[in-house]
Amino acid sequence: SQWNAGVKGQWVLNSVTRQDIPQTYVVKNIFDEAPVDCFIGSIWNLPGGNQRGTITFNTSGTLCADGAVRTILWSIYNPGKMGGQPEFQFKKLYAGEKASNVTSGYRLELSYADDGKLVMKMPVDLGGGSMGYLIFNFTKA
Repeated sequence: SQWNAGVKGQWVLNSVTRQDIPQTYVVKNIFDEAPVDCFIGSIWNLPGGNQRGTITFNTSGTLCADGAVRTILWSIYNPGKMGGQPEFQFKKLYAGEKASNVTSGYRLELSYADDGKLVMKMPVDLGGGSMGYLIFNFTKA
């Protein structure tokens, strides 16, 4: 899809903002990894080819793994006839793991992509039928 070309490359996560999430609502961690703040400044390397990429952390803090590199397998999920919008999906791969054995992963809605900017949205279930979003704002590295 055209999203593949738009997402491909090396990106820096500059900010994560909230949409329809109250300031009092605490997002403990994202991607079963770390608090949102730990991802600020991370570099997402999303090459083409086999869609194997990395997320490199660049933030120090109590719960952050500064300098850690996570290997991910990424692709664009296309809902096809089911309707809906294409989404960025990835799963984390740990040393020695086969991608086919990893059954859990993450999806982000694709909002915008051009030569210098990438915006993705992560739905957050606020409970009681309410949904909000974390907006991931990237720029080309």
